[in-house]
Amino acid sequence: MIDLRFLRDNPEVVRASQRARGEDPALVDALLEADASRRAAVAAADNLRAEQKARGKLVGKASPEDRPALLAGAQELSAKVKEAEAAQQQADAALDAAHRAISNVVQEGAPAGGEADFVVLETVGDVPTFDFEPKDHLELSESLNLIDMERGAKVSGARFYFLTGYGAMLQLGLLQLAAQRATANGFTMMIPPVLVRPEIMAGTGFLGAHAAEVYHLQDDDLYLVGTSEVPLAGYHSGEILDLAEKPKRYAGWSSCFRREAGSYGKDTRGIIRVHQFDKVEMFTYCKPEDADAEHQRLLGWERDMLAAIEVPYRVIDVAAGDLGSSAARKFDCEAWVPTQQTYRELTSTSNCTTFQSRRLGVRYRDENGKPQVAATLNGTLATTRWIVAILENHQQADGSVRVPAALVPFVGTDVLTAP
Repeated sequence: MIDLRFLRDNPEVVRASQRARGEDPALVDALLEADASRRAAVAAADNLRAEQKARGKLVGKASPEDRPALLAGAQELSAKVKEAEAAQQQADAALDAAHRAISNVVQEGAPAGGEADFVVLETVGDVPTFDFEPKDHLELSESLNLIDMERGAKVSGARFYFLTGYGAMLQLGLLQLAAQRATANGFTMMIPPVLVRPEIMAGTGFLGAHAAEVYHLQDDDLYLVGTSEVPLAGYHSGEILDLAEKPKRYAGWSSCFRREAGSYGKDTRGIIRVHQFDKVEMFTYCKPEDADAEHQRLLGWERDMLAAIEVPYRVIDVAAGDLGSSAARKFDCEAWVPTQQTYRELTSTSNCTTFQSRRLGVRYRDENGKPQVAATLNGTLATTRWIVAILENHQQADGSVRVPAALVPFVGTDVLTAP
């Protein structure tokens, strides 16, 4: 949730943010009204409780002849207090609903517009040229026995797959390399649960516009996570952290699940857009004033991993209309996919400022010992989709694929060949 004090002082900034996202600016006015109504309800209830307390003292001191009238008045006042407290509860609920309807305030400098309105910040590496007709990642995978889509569909349905042989080793190598680098950079490795409670999923902002993409186990009222950002965000929910010396950094290794609702007909070939994949995700808790610098650090660690797999890529500043509800700013790294003649997202890093922590109750103590709301950030360090870029960019004329040097110790071979 956004900061209500910021909203009261800067309503037009929040309206502009809503317009930049393509969302309704009238929600800002609804939240301002709900905030004012709630504050009025609290004041009314507080005043009546104070009056009730004063009346109680008068009853205790009253003479026998005056007491009946005072008691009758006290009972009437007690009924009014109950009504006021009920009105306050309703105002609290209305404020919470209006508050949760507003997405995070887009950071100044983020591009306006929708999915196609990103800004390219940098292009890294040379796009490969081939003196043969390149194969796409699925054709390569099938010829090298790396991915089995047919049996994945037989067992689980469309958009599921088996990683087999060196395909499995390639993914494990990617994730292990990411884990080693994360640990070297001061992250604590975590293997989190992949089922979370509704309040944790809602707290991270994934039950708003993207709720249709989330798998829900109705009998247990638990959600399968689409990223380990979710359990890592909930890890310190309701806690006060020590951020005096440095941010708290975690790297979560987990399977991730997405329904891909609304994406029918898109990327149905291969493993670009699937229902289940594995990922190592960086997650940081820090002071709000340190969040921008931390965002650049996360982007730097992503770039280091992309350099390790030796693929050309570009860094984009994602437009406001393409941000998730919790992100104030997001940078993506997109790798070149030769057979598509375009760049496709491999990493994403988001600065969520205090939006998630305010929902989840994550705080830290400032230099005066006063609790303040922490900032949270996240970023991809490796995921299954990276296999697409590795296979297509490192394919050779004979149908084999060169394994990037950084992955050879994990995969166990420097060239993937047909069996």
